[in-house]
Amino acid sequence: MAKALKNPPVAVVDCNNFYASCERVFNPKLQGKPIVVLSNNDGIIVARSEEAKALGIKMGEPLFKVEDIVKKHKVNVFSSNYVLYGDISHRVMATLEQFSPDVEIYSIDEAFINLAGFKRKNLTEYSREIRETVYKWVGIPVSIGIAETKTLSKIANRVAKKDPKYNGVLNLYGSTNIDEYLKITDVSDVWGVGHQYTKLLRKNNINSAFDLASTNDKWIKKNMTVMGLRTVFELRGIPCVSLENSPPAKKAIISSRSFGRYVETIEEIKEAVSLFVSRAAEKMREQHSACKLLTVFLRTNPFKKTPQYHNGVLVRMPVPTDATSELTSYAMKGVEQIFKSGFLYQKVGVMLAGFEPVDRSQLGLFDTENRIKLAKVTDTLDRINIEYGSRTLFYASSGIKRPWGTKSDMKSPRYTTDWENLPEVSAGEKK
Repeated sequence: MAKALKNPPVAVVDCNNFYASCERVFNPKLQGKPIVVLSNNDGIIVARSEEAKALGIKMGEPLFKVEDIVKKHKVNVFSSNYVLYGDISHRVMATLEQFSPDVEIYSIDEAFINLAGFKRKNLTEYSREIRETVYKWVGIPVSIGIAETKTLSKIANRVAKKDPKYNGVLNLYGSTNIDEYLKITDVSDVWGVGHQYTKLLRKNNINSAFDLASTNDKWIKKNMTVMGLRTVFELRGIPCVSLENSPPAKKAIISSRSFGRYVETIEEIKEAVSLFVSRAAEKMREQHSACKLLTVFLRTNPFKKTPQYHNGVLVRMPVPTDATSELTSYAMKGVEQIFKSGFLYQKVGVMLAGFEPVDRSQLGLFDTENRIKLAKVTDTLDRINIEYGSRTLFYASSGIKRPWGTKSDMKSPRYTTDWENLPEVSAGEKK
């Protein structure tokens, strides 16, 4: 394959085993010990440390299926602590911004960095400095891959993470042996190649990233559309996916959760729906949108031999709104339409859609709501919760005790966001 064109370097910084690493930040005794983190209601394994992976514990496996391994090897088990993980993620991203003005936060544990202004530096040494600083300031180990495109940098990052000889950093920018790394990368591990495309490619004897990069353009476009062709160009060193300084606005926002126990009453269903509306509305306001459509849905457990029922209702707003109180009012009416007594409900949720910019929303001629007042109340609520912590102020309709709430019996403290959970340092006994 021809040598890639010269383009500005892009690095991808990926936190290693992020959830497990977060648990270790304030508990050094966990270093070198196997760790698993569970999904909501402590059911499914959603994160593993390298030590847990070595024991054969698989991602997405129910905890009860590996209880023998957990007990035998003293695996440390934690409930998901998303408040802690989110805050540590924010600290990692803020640290990365010290090294480049152009950072794209791709996920909670991953970011792309534009290194266009740093080509005169030794990019490998600069990346090691980034890696060491993140660990020193935040306590999270990261791996860094550098290349001429996002897709190639992801491959470099994967190799850097897997092979100890790179010490967490692999620089492929301007490299003459990129093909060697493409050959050792399975096609299923190429960014943008999903499960269905993997099956198609293997069927056509395309098994590695090198095979994919060498495939005829017409065949790729016919079978994988233009998006697949972009991936191939990226593998050849031709940038087709630019950095995004701000993520695109979501077209729909869903807030949903399984209950910690079965729920039978409409009162508890309404509490849960009110809470989920509040969470979804906060996310919607973060992207400065208002919604025209609200969906409420509920269901029983399809895997239990109990009477089954599931239903949903779509509510159309007379005027696009971002106000939690107004959305909650419509959601409550939706619950009343679909709720049926006599069932053991396992899950409810809401979805907001039909977004438009909040400052361009067309008001109705006969709109009875005081929009200015609603906006002031909503803005005040958000500012207080941002300054003093999530859920400092909330609507009483979302419940106080919430006995139906998510089960999380093994959650670690919220060390960085709750005064009551601040770590304590003991001076020890005086001799």
